[in-house]
Amino acid sequence: MIKKINNFILVLLLIVSGNSFAQFDLNNLKKDVNNVTNPNKGAGLSNDDIVHGLKDALTIGSNNSSSKAAQIDGYFKNPIIKIPFPPDAVKVENTCRSVGMGDQVDKFVLSMNRAAEDAATSSAKIFVDAVLNMSFSDALGILRGPNDAATSYLRKTTSDALKAKFKPIIQASIDKVDVMKYWKPLINTYNKDPFAKKVNPDLNEYICQKALDGLFYLLSQEELKIRTDPIAQVTDILKKVFGS
Repeated sequence: MIKKINNFILVLLLIVSGNSFAQFDLNNLKKDVNNVTNPNKGAGLSNDDIVHGLKDALTIGSNNSSSKAAQIDGYFKNPIIKIPFPPDAVKVENTCRSVGMGDQVDKFVLSMNRAAEDAATSSAKIFVDAVLNMSFSDALGILRGPNDAATSYLRKTTSDALKAKFKPIIQASIDKVDVMKYWKPLINTYNKDPFAKKVNPDLNEYICQKALDGLFYLLSQEELKIRTDPIAQVTDILKKVFGS
């Protein structure tokens, strides 16, 4: 018993020291202690319950995050996932703004975000298809893992496949919303400077990666809600798995 108490005190000290430069949050402390002192989360649930619950959670989270991203201004008016001017071309932005092309720069940024929003309409099915092969051990590890374990699992196991499927969608979206119509005058103006280092980033690659980053961020927020908010546990199996 004394050994268990000492271990528990050590856990508390480690958690408190980790928060020494941040505001102390008792709720977070309780969650961290519970994660350490309840390593058998999921015990008593059947294999089918755990797998079904995780797949339910990922399906719901994928649909919610995809619908949020796909709506008008889903990217553009969300400051966390908004796609900015390509960082490696910031000199292009500065040069064009300095010669009175600020409006064209803004339209280009808007068009990139519209491309991502347009592509996101098909992302839910890609995410949902990706969870169908999840094993029991994967599901149990996610259940007992941190609050973004499912999102991290999907990012690790599906990013390459998602990007391969997403790129043609992004390209079609780029063509649809005329991204290049706004980009070409900007890059041509910049490249007229004889002293400028020529840049021309791969816009498809850039928009695709930022679009996926935004989707995974939204998915992580949906996962957190399902894990911690009873209101978000909208099915019986979610209540059984995540409410246990």
